[in-house]
Amino acid sequence: MRLDGDSVRWTENTPRGVARDDPWTALWRARELIGYFALRDLRLRYRQAVLGVVWVLAQPIASVAVFTVVFSRLAGVSSEGIPYPLFALVGMVTWTYFSSTVVSASTVLASNVNLVTKVYFPRIAAPASSLLPPAVDLGVSLLLVGVLAAYYGVSPGVQLLAAPAWLLLLVLTATGVALWVSALNVRYRDVQHAIAPLLQLWLFASPVAYGASQFSGWQEWVYALNPMAGPIELGRFALTGTPWPGWPLAVSVASTAVLLASGAQYFSRAQRSFADVI
Repeated sequence: MRLDGDSVRWTENTPRGVARDDPWTALWRARELIGYFALRDLRLRYRQAVLGVVWVLAQPIASVAVFTVVFSRLAGVSSEGIPYPLFALVGMVTWTYFSSTVVSASTVLASNVNLVTKVYFPRIAAPASSLLPPAVDLGVSLLLVGVLAAYYGVSPGVQLLAAPAWLLLLVLTATGVALWVSALNVRYRDVQHAIAPLLQLWLFASPVAYGASQFSGWQEWVYALNPMAGPIELGRFALTGTPWPGWPLAVSVASTAVLLASGAQYFSRAQRSFADVI
């Protein structure tokens, strides 16, 4: 760091010939490294796991069973024209991908101290790799969604064309949060301990067990500001044919854009001191 008058200039030491790219260019250049990180995490996750992917299905099935009893039968929550178990399952599958990514990203840098301090690589590759292993679980869970939809005779029709947009929005939302928590946890290790309770609160603040139809007036505006409201509602529209989310989707997409841009900016600034504080 150099002081030039009243300004502060940062000088970042990098290997000769390595350009300092913007975060998204660096992400593309590090795609092979991201794949390596993701494959390593998958191997560690399923090593000596007797039941394998059964555990992937256990959480959404158990959660949907509880939600069905509490929210559908006791509270009488509307399921927007489709059977409630299928309604809740799509919400839970979407949420599980998001929460798994955030939990993994929160420790991905702090758990690789030697790599961060001794080896040059685009730091953004570490949290980006956290997006891939949960995608495998998401694919398995979507098979369960398909089976349940066939059981209830629910077909999304042409709305299924919106599925790629749903996946893109979900990944971008998870990326924004992953960039924030991975960078914050390097400096403040309390973050990794706070993630679980915060995600639990966020779960019930998101339309996983209920839908947008439960809100009106100012409550609908507050609901729409939740970045996870958009992916969940768009996922239900694409996979089960529920009504189009409408303007709340646009508000949620805008929240995701702010979250992603601010996360990338903060991560870019914070990575300069990772090796010093980790």
